[in-house]
Amino acid sequence: MRLIVTIDGPAGAGKSTVAQRLASRLGYFHLDTGALYRAVAWKVRAAGVSPSDQQAVSRLLAVTRVTMRHDAGRVIVLVDQQDVTDEIRTSEISDMASVVAAIPAVREWLLPVQRQIGARGGVVAEGRDLGTRVFPAGHVKFFLEADMDVRVARRHSELAAAGHAVPMAQTRQDLDGRDARDRSRHLAPLVAAADACVIDTTALTADQVVERMMAVIATKL
Repeated sequence: MRLIVTIDGPAGAGKSTVAQRLASRLGYFHLDTGALYRAVAWKVRAAGVSPSDQQAVSRLLAVTRVTMRHDAGRVIVLVDQQDVTDEIRTSEISDMASVVAAIPAVREWLLPVQRQIGARGGVVAEGRDLGTRVFPAGHVKFFLEADMDVRVARRHSELAAAGHAVPMAQTRQDLDGRDARDRSRHLAPLVAAADACVIDTTALTADQVVERMMAVIATKL
């Protein structure tokens, strides 16, 4: 049986690293839904549209195509057939993605894209509303959380590794803003699904988190 495994949680909780490793262990497709929202944000910026102009963003979706594929173990993100995988990982795009993600039309537009990828199972999907809205009938659901100081340090290191030098104070401010937007939006706010296994990753390594997840998943296989 090929499962749909969802991993939700705030930025810096460890979703991406854990999702990649878990997908590799299971031989599943890694669905980074955050990359889809970043891709929309990239298109919004490229088109010169304000991310807060909901009507303009909605119109832009009609002439936008976002796709994902795996290439040598790496997830490649395409916008209108252009590879934007690296360009969508900046702090600017990250902040913009959080804004456009709060637009109902964007979430509705990406909903079938995500569900189509997970339709046949065999997917580890990471995001913020996967267990509650995108895959409410998912086989195994996880929600990751961590102390803010740890989340800030992780996010800061992630940006630095990608070549984006951002002051630690700005990283904290950005995360605070994203948390507020993610948890307060009317449609699909960030919240753990009622049937999710909640894991505090503050004092755990990524491999330790994966092992805990594998133990839960083993009961479903």
